[in-house]
Amino acid sequence: MEQSFYKESIVLLEGAENEIKSRLATLRSYLKSQNVRDPIEHFTSRIKDEESMKEKLQRKGLEVTLEAALTQVYDAVGVRVICSYINDIYTVRDILKKQDDMEIISEKDYIKNPKPNGYRSYHMIVKIPVRVGENKLMCYAEIQLRTIAMDCWASLEHLMKYKKNIKNQELIVSELKRCADEIASTDITMQTIHDLIQQ
Repeated sequence: MEQSFYKESIVLLEGAENEIKSRLATLRSYLKSQNVRDPIEHFTSRIKDEESMKEKLQRKGLEVTLEAALTQVYDAVGVRVICSYINDIYTVRDILKKQDDMEIISEKDYIKNPKPNGYRSYHMIVKIPVRVGENKLMCYAEIQLRTIAMDCWASLEHLMKYKKNIKNQELIVSELKRCADEIASTDITMQTIHDLIQQ
């Protein structure tokens, strides 16, 4: 995949990124206008850079081409939505699923079914329409929904994962899993407190 080929896709990828961000911002504005509590704490986004894309294509045994990057890799565009409470994640998920021009390709609930290392999040792969000139193109994107606590753990775990030559690897993995479970327990408690206040 020559650099210029991937660069040509950036307009499309930025279009998909902006489309999702715009929908989230509009949702927040609408809820505020209706005096409804905003389930979104904040959101961030990124576009996978060329080196990361190349590495992922090779790791998946795919050709390093623009076509493969846009049709075989589903997280070239990534949007992370951070919520205050666990129930907020499912509220935002349900709202997104009702958008009839956005196709839901797959969903993975790592909150109800955490990864072995303790990672928790809700992942959605979507296809979003992007207007480029007179054409409407569909672009893949990954949306991750997390609580503040889940995001804190995942961010710190991600940083530690790339440290080389770590001694006591098994102990570190075990402690990270323990922390993830404690954070999950805190998330449930915070949800319970919130529900009690709302009653």
